[in-house]
Amino acid sequence: MNVLVLGGTRFFGVHMVREFLRQGDEVTIATRGLTKDIFGDNVKRIKIERSSDESLANAFSGKTYDVVCDNISYCSNDVKALLENIKCKRYIMTSSASVYDFKLDLKENDFDPFTNELKWCTRDEFTYDEIKRQAETAIFRHYTNQNAAAVRFPYVIGNDDYTKRLYFYVDHIVNFKPMHIDNFDEQISFIRSDDAGKFLVYLAKSNYTGTINASAEGTISIKEIIDYVENKTGIKAIYDEAAEKALYNGTPSFYLNTEKANSIGYKFLPLKSWIYELLDEYIMTTKNN
Repeated sequence: MNVLVLGGTRFFGVHMVREFLRQGDEVTIATRGLTKDIFGDNVKRIKIERSSDESLANAFSGKTYDVVCDNISYCSNDVKALLENIKCKRYIMTSSASVYDFKLDLKENDFDPFTNELKWCTRDEFTYDEIKRQAETAIFRHYTNQNAAAVRFPYVIGNDDYTKRLYFYVDHIVNFKPMHIDNFDEQISFIRSDDAGKFLVYLAKSNYTGTINASAEGTISIKEIIDYVENKTGIKAIYDEAAEKALYNGTPSFYLNTEKANSIGYKFLPLKSWIYELLDEYIMTTKNN
């Protein structure tokens, strides 16, 4: 299969490219060329400016791909800039749980891009949640003849997480740094970065179209995370409302229902089968720094 990946040089994109290569697919990665990748001669490379019609037209004129996996589409104009300049049999867009109003047991029809009003917009015209809604809406309301799926991820975490949002809590506890937390007991949804990458490949090779949730099974609270780190290290967290704000502050309880993904044969890893091991890695990293 001839695959184009927009992004793919870090985090779950790396896992996705690795999985395509493992399965024998021909992969091209398209980026601005600012981040060096690890794939050597195993992939082809194209330099693009994602939001530039001219750049995309120059890069993809006359090219056709079996699948385009778009990890860096943020808004409706991004979708338009790409799909007006490329031919592909199947388009997979990485979306976000941010399209929802958070609650437990979120199902795909809790936000319906097929009926949402389309607004052509740039990345800075609306809040992040709205521009992601508009990106989905552009696919399913404007490009109705395009075979496509949009994957909604919760927080993606792993030992390769460049955002370091989960690591923030471990670092502050181990290094006796105070922090301000406003959502101790909220139940939060996550997915591990390698599971996210593998699911994108699985979805690319399926016949599923439309929106689909992708999340680890189960949730965990910030309090559970802190309790584990405290018990593992023997160090008590320090709280101060005037201190640095924790990076998941403001997140209410939410969980993505994954029945649709299960129905096409994919089973996500249970959250609590791996998150404590990840916290152990973070603890060790923090102690060694």
